[in-house]
Amino acid sequence: MQILPANNFWQFEPTYWFQQLNSTAKGLSQAEANEILLQSPHHKKTKSSFEKDLVLFIGQFKSPLMLLLIGAVILSAFLGDTSDVFIILFIVISTGLMSFFQERNAGKVVEKLQSMISLKSNVLRDGEEQQVDSSKIVAGDILLFKAGDMIPADCLLIEANELHVNESSLTGESYPVRKDVGILAEHTELAKRINCLWEGSNIVSGNAKALVINTGTNTIFGSIAQSINTLTETTFEKGIKDFGYFLMKITLVLSFFILIVNLVNHKSVIDSALFALALAVGMAPELLPAITTIAMSAGAKRMLEKKVIVKKLASIQNLGEVNLLCTDKTGTITEGAIKVAGLLDGFGEQSEFVKLLAFWNASFETGYTNPIDEALKGLNLKPKEIAKKIGEVPYDFIRKRLSIAVQTNSKSLLICKGAFTQIFSICSKVKLTNDSIADLSDYQTVIEQKFEEFGLSGMRAIGLCYKNIEKDDISKEDEKDMIFAGFILLQDPVKEGIIETIDELKKLAVNLKIITGDNKNVAKSIALSIGIKNPVVMTGETLFNTSPEALKLLVKKTHIFAEVEPQQKERIIFALRKTYTVAYMGDGINDVSAINAADVGISVENAVDVAREAADFVLLEKNLMVVVDGIKEGRKTFANTLKYIFINTGSTFGNMFSVAIASLLLPFLPMLPKQILLTNFITDFPYLTVASDNVDQEQLDKPGKWDLKFIRNYMVVFGIHSSLFDVITFLTLLYVLKVKESAFQTAWFIESILTELFILFIIRTHKNFFKSKPGSYLFILSIVGLVLTIAMPYLPFANEVGLVPLPLLNLGLMLLIVATYIITADLLKVWFFKKYRSA
Repeated sequence: MQILPANNFWQFEPTYWFQQLNSTAKGLSQAEANEILLQSPHHKKTKSSFEKDLVLFIGQFKSPLMLLLIGAVILSAFLGDTSDVFIILFIVISTGLMSFFQERNAGKVVEKLQSMISLKSNVLRDGEEQQVDSSKIVAGDILLFKAGDMIPADCLLIEANELHVNESSLTGESYPVRKDVGILAEHTELAKRINCLWEGSNIVSGNAKALVINTGTNTIFGSIAQSINTLTETTFEKGIKDFGYFLMKITLVLSFFILIVNLVNHKSVIDSALFALALAVGMAPELLPAITTIAMSAGAKRMLEKKVIVKKLASIQNLGEVNLLCTDKTGTITEGAIKVAGLLDGFGEQSEFVKLLAFWNASFETGYTNPIDEALKGLNLKPKEIAKKIGEVPYDFIRKRLSIAVQTNSKSLLICKGAFTQIFSICSKVKLTNDSIADLSDYQTVIEQKFEEFGLSGMRAIGLCYKNIEKDDISKEDEKDMIFAGFILLQDPVKEGIIETIDELKKLAVNLKIITGDNKNVAKSIALSIGIKNPVVMTGETLFNTSPEALKLLVKKTHIFAEVEPQQKERIIFALRKTYTVAYMGDGINDVSAINAADVGISVENAVDVAREAADFVLLEKNLMVVVDGIKEGRKTFANTLKYIFINTGSTFGNMFSVAIASLLLPFLPMLPKQILLTNFITDFPYLTVASDNVDQEQLDKPGKWDLKFIRNYMVVFGIHSSLFDVITFLTLLYVLKVKESAFQTAWFIESILTELFILFIIRTHKNFFKSKPGSYLFILSIVGLVLTIAMPYLPFANEVGLVPLPLLNLGLMLLIVATYIITADLLKVWFFKKYRSA
């Protein structure tokens, strides 16, 4: 059966939609869900491996230059020049195949990463709760939600308990919206449809059960996404694109000019056209998209081995630019395994009553899974009185407390725990050590001093209060006139090896700042224990009273931001980004805005859905050393991508430019079109292995930043250097050796390939090339290319590509020119990087 989109569904109650969607309060069966999914217009049919490979292979030839070249080859075939046609087509197809296999492997890495981070939803199928990939949700499904869950479809509420939802992705309103079951008028505006849940929003607090009405593009979010269909470019992506256009413009203008001049000089039309196109292919950075994809996917694969999932490949480059890491302390600085260090009354005495209340509160909580409640459940109490849960007001980040109502044989209690300040503010009485009840105002100072003492000793203290109630249903309005019972003391020891990890970050020129909602004294104690001398702490209250201009300066000097609200985290990140490239690491609902605000968002595998969805990277292990490894991989990927750009702008572009100019001065073509393409083909093999090349430690120690001006400077300096040696070759061949057409083309062919191969070894390091070890694949393929180039004029098919054997004197002079080129290029490289990258 095909489910059609339902409009204005908020005006009907769930029973109506159960009938319309052939569903029930127990949801669909798995068989029914599968049938609906297959008939859904949004269901994407999985392409076979062959179809994917075919599309990718054809994609290797879709650039305008390649299409023009293939067109020119076909035209020359009709005119009878079949030998050149087959040779050029062989080179073009072989280059495409080489790039295809590399990109295919890169694509498989990306597919694996995407399958690991797919969003899951809790759904009732066959009457039982199970986790299902969100893309498999269908109309008629019953979904179960808790705090932190992403909403995968447009739904109608069936049940809701203190449910608050963030709908900012749809309405722009950042304040959470309270949701409840009900029926609304047909023309109710979007922001007031409180009985609906919308795809793209997320649960902030509470829990709910809802019926799926619309999925895919039938949802409001889906229709907006389809109409906009835009992706945000990273700095690196924009830089690569601008650089590609910059080179392409120069290439096309120069090629067109060469074509016109050759035609004016009455050279063959076909030869001139093929020469101009081959020249364009030779100069254009045609491998750049493949190189960047391969480099980033190789980086992603290495990062996965180090327990980091990359959600978006281009983010790897951003991670390499990071020079500031912001993180919460729990689980990163500290062990994250919270231990209950004490259950005390308001005066610091051990209390069995506090222990019992804390255990009940944690054991019955269902709205927000957290390590504090897990630790309290571990107390394994066996109370004399059996308690039954009769109500719950789930935790949220506005109230900062959790209330549970329980009924025992003798009474009904409302038990509330949470941040000390928020708990203290709703209390009017206090339970004394002798079990009597007194006015809180008489003991307020004593209790607050106790709280301060706990913080200074590095203990996290949360408050606990209670009161007797007469009713079964409770709401947050009942959280008043409570009796302060005492403190739950929590201890989260500093992680072993964290000081060494922070030292590693310093070596990478990455600063560390802690952003936490915890008490300032606890945060300061942690800072001292990890080696931060005289830590500067800024509280949320100070932050609230600080102007944006002053904050920009203050955040640079601050080590720890404590007692901050979730929305304040976002403000801190924005202020820090004015000075740093910022990575933020978080795993809770309260971290989402900061993850979105950072240059690089990092979360962990067991984080809430909305935090994982917002992040660029997901860690399989909540460990700062994993982030250190990720930053190194980001910088390695960035460095290897730049190597190809440097090679293309230095030697390759310089060589092709020289060939172009020489064609204007010589009575014959300095290199045949097939020789230019063969040069490209031989050098492409080692170029494609740049992604796996070794990177010097010096290049990992500082963040890499995209700098088009720096690349242009490099292009000018090394382009001139390359062209200078081409002129030397040109003059040597014409006026010293006085060679004819084929010998000239052969000698220049050898010189061009060798300089392009050797420049790769020179430019891959900022040191003298013999002081840095290259990657094994790069080294082996470069040696193969070198041997093949020197041997090619002597092979049986040499004549087919216009090559002739060179006398030993000619070959020796070419090798001498190349050797001089290598030595001078290496010296020039060392000088260039010292001068332009000294900062």
